[in-house]
Amino acid sequence: MPKVVHCIRHGQSTFNAHFAETGCDPMHPDARLTELGLTQATERALELRQHPYELVVTSPLTRAIQTTLCLFGEHPAAPPILVECLHREFLESSCDVGRMPALLSQDFPHLTFDHLDEVWWHNDGEPDERGFVVEPATTLTARVQQFRDWLAARPEQLIAVVGHGTFFYHLTGQQLRNCEVATLEL
Repeated sequence: MPKVVHCIRHGQSTFNAHFAETGCDPMHPDARLTELGLTQATERALELRQHPYELVVTSPLTRAIQTTLCLFGEHPAAPPILVECLHREFLESSCDVGRMPALLSQDFPHLTFDHLDEVWWHNDGEPDERGFVVEPATTLTARVQQFRDWLAARPEQLIAVVGHGTFFYHLTGQQLRNCEVATLEL
């Protein structure tokens, strides 16, 4: 029986809303969900209740964590939530710059972040004029394969992964809208 992974893109973030309107990076590091994003996640949660997930894996970016908590906070299977940075977003915009684990722990005290490095987002190289290091495409490709292998090695057969559009595109080949789900069989 194949392992089934539901890849769920986060709800609309403040970055998504501003960028859609202006086409410019609003410089929103670790962007949070908008009211629309919270509504999208709440609505998608109803559909996901039918699946007996054994594990939920969320990116440590705030918009993904907020989406995860909306989707699975009251899920009948009560799956454990694991924070994992392998499937963080491809760092090319301000919203893809994360926050240190201690700061995330303050906002989300019921989740565990102590296994993350202090700087768990891409930061290897020289910052650009905006002040952060854009991730090379080759690094993303390697991360996607590493995450695929990590998922395949997990014992669970039904996993929900909450993450990001560009990463999921490279993992599944599908462009996902906010809170859309793609199914990956491993």
